[in-house]
Formats: sequence, C-alpha cells, structure tokens
Amino acid sequence: MLNTLITYLKSTRLMGVLFLAFATAMGIGTFIENKHGTNAARILIYEAWWFEAILMLFVVNFVANIKVYRLSRKSKWPVLTIHLALVVIIVGATITRYTGTEGLMSIREQAVSDEIISDETQLKVIIEALSDSVKERQIIEKSLLLSQYTQRHNDFSIHTDLANKEIQIDYADFISSASEVFQANNSGYLFLKLVLLVEAERQDFYLKEGEARLLNGRTYSFNKPTENAINFELTGDGLVITAPLDGFVSQMTSDDSYEIHKGTKNEFRLKSFYTIEEQQFVVPELPQRGEVSLESNSGNMNEVLDDALILNVKIDSVQKEIIVFGSEKKIGKPELVIINGMQLTVSYGSEMLKLPFKLGLKDFRAEKYPGTTNSYSAFESEIVVIDDQSSFDYDIFMNHVLDYKGYRFFQASFHPDEKGTILSVNHDFYGTWVTYIGYFVLYLGLLLILFDKRSHFSKVAGKLKKLNSSICLIVVLLVVSDLKARAQEQPLSTMLVREKIDSLVFSKPVPEKQALAFGHLLVQDWNGRMKPMNTYSSEILRKVSKSNTYQGLNSDQVLISILERPQLWYNVPLIYLKRGNSTLRTKLGVASDATHISLAEFFERNGDYKIQNEVDNAYKSIVPNQFDKDYMEVDKRVNLMYNALLGSQLRIFPVPGEKNNKWISSNELSGFSVSKNDSLFIQHSIPLYISGMLEAERSNDYAEADLILEKIKKFQAKYGGDVLPSPSKVNAEVLYNKYDVFRKLYTWYTYVGGLLLILSIIFMLTRGRKLEWPLKAVRFLVYACFILHSVGLIGRAYISGHAPWSDAYETIIYISWATMLFGIILGRKSDLALSATTFVSAIILMVAHWNWLDPAIANLQPVLNSYWLMIHVAIIVASYGPFTLGMVLGLLSLILMIFLKQSNSKDLIVNIKKLVLTTELSLTVGLVMLTIGNFLGGQWANESWGRYWAWDPKETWALISIMLYAFIIHMRLIPKLRSEWLFSLVSVIAFYSILMTYFGVNFYLSGLHSYAKGDNIVTPDFVYYSLLFIGVVSFWAYLKYKKYWFKLGLS
Repeated sequence: MLNTLITYLKSTRLMGVLFLAFATAMGIGTFIENKHGTNAARILIYEAWWFEAILMLFVVNFVANIKVYRLSRKSKWPVLTIHLALVVIIVGATITRYTGTEGLMSIREQAVSDEIISDETQLKVIIEALSDSVKERQIIEKSLLLSQYTQRHNDFSIHTDLANKEIQIDYADFISSASEVFQANNSGYLFLKLVLLVEAERQDFYLKEGEARLLNGRTYSFNKPTENAINFELTGDGLVITAPLDGFVSQMTSDDSYEIHKGTKNEFRLKSFYTIEEQQFVVPELPQRGEVSLESNSGNMNEVLDDALILNVKIDSVQKEIIVFGSEKKIGKPELVIINGMQLTVSYGSEMLKLPFKLGLKDFRAEKYPGTTNSYSAFESEIVVIDDQSSFDYDIFMNHVLDYKGYRFFQASFHPDEKGTILSVNHDFYGTWVTYIGYFVLYLGLLLILFDKRSHFSKVAGKLKKLNSSICLIVVLLVVSDLKARAQEQPLSTMLVREKIDSLVFSKPVPEKQALAFGHLLVQDWNGRMKPMNTYSSEILRKVSKSNTYQGLNSDQVLISILERPQLWYNVPLIYLKRGNSTLRTKLGVASDATHISLAEFFERNGDYKIQNEVDNAYKSIVPNQFDKDYMEVDKRVNLMYNALLGSQLRIFPVPGEKNNKWISSNELSGFSVSKNDSLFIQHSIPLYISGMLEAERSNDYAEADLILEKIKKFQAKYGGDVLPSPSKVNAEVLYNKYDVFRKLYTWYTYVGGLLLILSIIFMLTRGRKLEWPLKAVRFLVYACFILHSVGLIGRAYISGHAPWSDAYETIIYISWATMLFGIILGRKSDLALSATTFVSAIILMVAHWNWLDPAIANLQPVLNSYWLMIHVAIIVASYGPFTLGMVLGLLSLILMIFLKQSNSKDLIVNIKKLVLTTELSLTVGLVMLTIGNFLGGQWANESWGRYWAWDPKETWALISIMLYAFIIHMRLIPKLRSEWLFSLVSVIAFYSILMTYFGVNFYLSGLHSYAKGDNIVTPDFVYYSLLFIGVVSFWAYLKYKKYWFKLGLS
C-alpha cells in the first residue's frame, strides 16, 4: 500500500492531474471573486487547505522525479534548475503567506506617525468584570476572513472564563456592506432614527427603546439613562436630550442657532443639526414602532458601507446577540454591552500596528498632465524617517520605494485635497527575498532549456531539421481563404448630400497645403495630451463616421470646412449608425438601411432630442444591454459632432501664466483672467482665420489666413512652450496619421500571405525550380511588411513617449508583430508556416481595428509609467505570438489528418510530424516567455505597490495559461497521452486560455488591471462557432488518425 502511494506521488499521471486541478481551481476562483468578492475567492479557493495541498503535492512530485529522470546529470541541469526554482518560489510564498504583514499609512503634511492600519481584519473583545470586589480584565483577539457568501466557512466559537463565569462567543451571521433598514409595524419595538455624520459621510442608525449603543466613538441611549452618554428620552411633551458635554444646535429650516449645556435636559428639535464635541447628528422624525433588519448593500458600488458581524454571546446562562460594524483597512467601531455583570467592548475591523520608528511628511506633490484638473502624471511624498538611532529625508514615489528595518513603503494614493499621503506598507523581508531568488533561478533555467544544445528543445529542433521538406499539404490551408472581412468603413451615398452642400464644400475643397499647415497646429485634449490638430481631426472624423476620410476630403479639410460652414454640416449625413438596431432607426425616422445620418435628423423641429429618454435610461442601467450600448455609442457621436460644430473642443490657446499649463478654446475664455490684448487674440483669431479662408476661396489668395495661423502658433510657443512637443514629434505624428500603417498592413499581410500560400502549394506539387525566384520575392515582401510593422511600432513609441503596448489597441498590434517575428524565425525553412503566420498577423491587426478598440494615442496613468511595464508587458504580450502560431499549426495538423488515406498516408504523416514538432517548439518558446513575463510582473507589482502576488484575475489567468501549456509540454511524459492528434488538439484548445487572459480579463472580470482601456463587450458569436468547428474537425481527424496512423504503427 505504501509503495503504491509512493509510486503514485512521483508519477507523471499525478503531475498531469495537479496541473489541470490547479488551473481549474484558479479559473473558478476568478469568477467567484468577480461575482462574490475577493474574500469569497480567498476562503473557497486560494487559502483553502486543499489548494495549499496541491502546491505541496507539486513539491513532492518535483523532488521525487529528480531521481526518476536522473535530473542530477549535467545534461539535465536546466530542467533541474527550473523545478528547484519552483520549489523555492513555493517556499517563499509560504513564508509570505504566514509571516508577512501589509497595511496602509496615512500622514498629513507636517505631521508625524508611527501607525499603520493592517489589511487583515480581526475580532477584538475586551471583557471586564463589573463587581466592586473583583477587578479582572481579559482581551481576546482573533483574526478573521469572512464573506457573506461563505457562511459555512465563517463559523467560529470562542470559549473562556473570567471571574468564575463561563463565557462563550459564537459566530451567528455576516453581512457585507450592511445597512440598517426600518420597517414600520405597530406591534414592534419603539425605534429612534439617528442620522450621524461619520467621516464626512451620512450613516443611518436606529436606537431601540431601552438600548444604549456605541456609535462613532460615543455612546447614545434611548429611554435608558446612561452615564457619559448622549441620552434621548421620550416624554409626554416630546423628545428630550441630555448630553455629557456642551453642544451647539443649528436649525436646518432657518438661520437660528443656540447652545445646549451638559447635564441638563433640553427640548430636542427635529430636523436640526446637533454638534456635541466631534459628534454631528440629526433626528429627522419622532420615534416609531417597527422592526430593524440588516441588509447587504454590496451591489451598490457608489455607496460602500461597513460590514456587520453578528455574534451570540453567552455568559453562564444569560445570552445576548451583539452586532458590530467594521471592514478591511478601517479601525473597528467598538460596541459596548453589559451581560450578566460583565462589560464587553467588542469591535471588528483592521488592527492598528505600531512601527519601531516614525515617518513625517514634509511635503506632498501631485503633478498633473498639462491643462487638466484630475489627470495625474505622477505624485510623490517628501518624507523624513525619525528613529532613535538616525534621521534622514527620503522621497517616495511610484517605483521608488523606501526600505527601512525590514519595512517597505510605497506611494499608494493621497488625500483628496493633496495635503496628505497614503503609503502602502509591507513587512515581508524573508518571504520576498526567498521568492526573488526562486524567480531568478527560474529565469536562468528557462533560458537554458532554449539555448542548451542538450535540452529537449534542442533535440526537437534537431528532429525537425532531419525531416525532409513537405511534399503535399494540398487543401490544408484552404480554411484560411476568405479573410477579407474588412468592410467596416461604408462609403456615404452622395444621393443624400444636398446640392448646396456639394457645391460649397466638395467643389471647392480646402487646399491640401493649407490643410496640412492647419494640421500641424497644436491642441490640448481633455486628458492633457498635446497633439497636432491633424490627430484631433482624424479622431473626431473616425469616431463620428467610422472613416478616415469623407468624400475624398481628409480629416483636416473636413474640420476646416465644419468651422467655415457649421450650419451646412449640421445637415451632412456624417454620423455612423451601427447595423442591426432597427428600433434606433425607427425612433429617428430614418431608412432601415441607413448607415450614416446628419446631426439634424437627431432633433425635432422644436429642438427636442429624439432619443433623450432612451439615452437617459441607457446611462442609468446598471447592466446595459446591447440596445442600451447602441444608444450610448450614438449619443457620444452626436455630442462629438455637436462640439465640433461649436468649436468648443479646440483647446489651442495656452492661458498666460497658468501654473498647470492649461489650454482653452475661445469659448472657455470667460473663466480666466487674461490681459486685454491676449483676450482679444484668443477671442477673434479663429473667426479671423475662418474669414480669411472663406475669402481665399474667392480670391485664391491664402496669405492672410496663413499669417493668422502663424500668429496662433507663435502665441502657443510664447505661452505654452513648456509643454510643446518637438517639431520632429509633431511631424512624425502627422505622418503616422497620414499613412495609418497598421490599418493598411492587415490588407497587405492578407495579400502577400495568400500569394505565398498559392506559390508554395504549386511549388510543392510541381517541384518547379522556376518558382524559386517568385517565392523569394514574396518572402521579401513579407519581410518588408514586417519592417514597416516594426517602424510603425517604433514611431508610435516615439510619439507617445511610452512603450507601444499600454492599452488594448497597442497590445494587439504588438501581438501581431510578435507573431510575425516568431513566424519568421520558426518558418525560415517552411513557406507554409510563414504564410500561415502572415494570415494570423492579418487577422490580429483586423481585430485591432474593430469598433470597440480606440487607436488614439493617450497619456499613461502613473502606475503604468514604469520601466517594469516595458519589460513585463512586452515579454508577456510577445508570448502570445508563438502561442498563436502554435494554435494555427495545431489546427493545420488536424485538418491534414482528415486527408489521410491509404495512398498518401506516409507522405502526409511526414508533414504532420513536421508541423507537430514546430508546434512543440513554438509552444515551448511561448511558455518560457509567458512564465518569465508573469513572474517579472510579480516583481513589478512588488516594486510598485509592495505585493508580488495578489490573485488578481489578470495574473491568475496568465498563471492558468502557464499551467495548461506546461501540461501540454509534459504530455509526452504520460504514456496514455502520447499522441500527435491529442497534442495538436490541445494546442488549439489551450489558446482559449490566452484569449481569456487578454480579452476575457480585460473586458469581463474586474481587478487591478482596470486601467486597461476598452468597453465591455459581449462574447462574439465566432467564439462559439470556432468551438463547434474545432469539435467537428478534431472528431473527423481522430477517425482518420486512428485508422491510418495506428495501421502503419507510427504512434
């Protein structure tokens, strides 16, 4: 029995089960967290005993297999290094899990503090005997992790004794974000409603007759006189208040106010604002009979309340229910009760921890993007460390951490008035360094398996070189035939354009020279980014019409024409309507097939907005459906067009002397103090420029308009020089917009990929040497497209000033680039693989230009403005390239198996083996990169906010992908799973975890990565169709594989 257990513990079957169990549990955990909160996921999954048992079994399995696979041999050192590194990482994580502490430290400017609020919650009970003869006191503290959705796991019981009395405290219930709800009932108890101002927020409480409650640090009672309490008493004449301190009363219905004196009974006035020391409260109505219950308010994200912990306390034979309120990262509010001669002070919440030194805040600085009020580019704290031994100054900001005496301090947030800082504090010296050592050893081992000539990776590459060139892949790639699904830009029908508009706008367009000069004018957007007018105009036109041009006019010509003749453009059918929503078209009164309509068609003759009610309901909807989203999208386009007609977003004028470099449009001038001359210039320069342009249409002399435009540019340089981008950046951005290389590339990739596919198939069938030169020429075109792709990425990085993988659009175009890079590297000897890669890159770029991704260049949030981002995200996103290639090659292998038959089996099997080996190489490279990138992300997190792993959905799904692909790579070690068919199938299916890691987490689950941009989207239908397609193909392939592969004895 023992031998059987030992054999199983070191078996590859257990390894496979652990990989899949670990991945499945984590996947379930992300959805539990999204629906029921982080604590529920921690209780049910991440901190469950069985989950930790999986990790321990991994360690046992790793160690046991060292001897089985003789990993101590020199040739096996890379594999040994990887597995030992994983053991070290698990050990480090265990140290962190059980010894590390985290918390927050809040300090005001010129203040000093040595206290932090811990992240963990605890129950604290202070028990005191009230007998005069017995003075005993006991403190009970118990760490708790609770969730409303895990009641069975919340259960606990505390037993103790004091002054010869048995005391028992039992868990009864837990309600997250709890609020007291009163329901009137004539047979119920009498309750007094009390509205308190707690930390600048209103909170409602109900005092039961004959009860005293500790609220906001002060005891309140109703018809139960209590010493040192604010006592309310209901008499025949009304409500009376007796306070232990002097107070002040302000009547809310008038300006009257008066004082109340301590220890005296005062008539209580309803709906008046009472201030007694730090207590501020209102009683809105007379006491009423009814019942009070607690209800969860967790679904309301706009109002986060304290949680409620309900306890049953029994002292000898006397029992009472106690409710205490508190939450994570907040000090618990003590509740005072007296039971059977014992006074209990009960609180639930975070603990205040003392540091062995103090920190003082000298100054807090928050830097904003130019012209913005709440768009922060960076923030930092100038602090002083005060210790008995030494004292020194230090600046803490994002990615610049204070390390002192085992504690690490990170810039987490700040006070709303920017006069105080909030620091994240971490104390985990040993856990962090053990884990870091494991990380670095892991990186070394992963790189060694790619470059060591004795590794399995090198052996697979050697096998691939020995195989002869493919003979006949024939119809395998026909599935990639019709990829030209790019008709998202619908041309406008000229029949809808009135003759007057046609004659005035299109017959005499703005000359391209003047439009180009206008396009180089700088504008400040609402996020503070400085950009050329050309970028602004192209964004407006693209967002409003879903096109980069209109009737042959570029975006600058369109914008100038809009400024010249806003009334005419009010009637131009420029606003895009999404297909499929007939209700919207009916409401607007336009044709059912209309794709573009004018702004005028959104309004009634009296000026009423036709879809006002639908838009209001859509924005109010907690979970908007597709119709709601359509209304919201078209409303945004209407607003953009309306503002373009008014010119209200042309923030081209820097405000002289404005400390934050704010730029304004002429419409915003009234809110700023500007000299008379500057005010006149701001107010009249654009109208004069437009007047000059209109005059030039008749005289063909644009000198006056050009002169005014030049004066505007000089005004920008004079007052906004500190934030002006260099001329080279402006020129680069205008060129970037003009050539729009990424939108064109997916067409070019499709053409050259298709041509390469056709030529390679003909070459394989005919072995014609005459095709060698055409093949080389097409390969050169593929390489040329890749070079253009690279130049486009470099250009975008230069223009934006950050790495080109910082939002949804950028990461997708980067994934496409990485896919091409690995396709070129791995497909050097296979035109088929190169053509497949080119098609994949085309599809990815096509996805990047779908409606729900915005290609606009934007500023970075402070946490993203980090060199760690450049390393961590670049490696992770680049790993998607080889995974995508592996998925495509796996699918090709399955399709090829369908064409197995007696006459061609041997030839096709050679091709299948070649594809399978290439797939294994590709997946290995992807796994190495994803693993390194994900753990580098842990280091980024630790250097940015002090936690190298937080079970955030993004990092968790990346780890799930690592587990799945690690399982696939290890399948060759499990006898019953050694199969080319199965390997090809799982290489395709596993890619859905990559899709979930990127798209699913970004657009479905909530987490720390909420700064990734993009609107929530409904799961596209092609996901379901693709699963059906894979199921049919794999089943068909299995039948042929089983029939011919086994028949030839090749499996």
